[in-house]
Amino acid sequence: MTESLRPAAVASLAPTQHAVARLRHAALTRETRPYLDRSVRQDRCPNCRLLLSHCMCALRPPPQLARAGVCLIMAEFEALKPSNTGWLIADLLADTSAFAWARTVLDPALPELLNDPQWQPYLVFPGEFASPDRVRSDLLPEALVAGVAASAAGEVGATTRRPLFVLLDGTWAEACKIFRKSPYLDRLPVLSLQPEQLSRYRLRRHIHANHFCTAEVAALCLALAGEAQLAQRLEAYLDVFSTRYLQARQSVPADLTDATHQHWLALCAE
Repeated sequence: MTESLRPAAVASLAPTQHAVARLRHAALTRETRPYLDRSVRQDRCPNCRLLLSHCMCALRPPPQLARAGVCLIMAEFEALKPSNTGWLIADLLADTSAFAWARTVLDPALPELLNDPQWQPYLVFPGEFASPDRVRSDLLPEALVAGVAASAAGEVGATTRRPLFVLLDGTWAEACKIFRKSPYLDRLPVLSLQPEQLSRYRLRRHIHANHFCTAEVAALCLALAGEAQLAQRLEAYLDVFSTRYLQARQSVPADLTDATHQHWLALCAE
């Protein structure tokens, strides 16, 4: 079966309007030296960023509401890269925010989000780069989070705050730079994940096998927050994207009958 056979229950092909798409549009509007994909210089879908022959927009589900949220702080040009996976998070999770990082310019909406009392932000980054008193391997206990929220609001009995995972989206060197040169992040607890599986991301070469792409990190965070089904969907959605990206590079037609697509379609049908 080839791509001409589309599943019946699929998303609309309407233009993507989520936070990463808006960030990409803004970057294209102001950038005089746009990022050029060096692998295949052919027309790409403006929504999924794949070659038109391998477009996966028909497989994109409606974004899902969850208790957790994700805040992407994206390095320069990251939103323009066809291989970026922060885009996939925004496709699936309704509460995804995205901000372009610059050392000397701060979007006022970013600290506003981090200070919003409905959220408990966690900066997701390896613990060895932060002071030990900031590092956590799990989420704050709900009772403690509620107390922090109540104290900040001057109230008693405030509801628990929702976890907001702050992800630094870029190359490893870019993420380290953002971590070091963003003083407004210094007050946040650092969530240091200890995943046992190796990265399955195949589109960019990692220095270390245990370095994860942004979508993989988000899936681990969502699972930690009790959003197991959404985490599983994000992992499967990433697999579909990676498979099609590589098939386009190799001029191999997309196939809805392969294991990767069938797994994704089964999850969509649940």
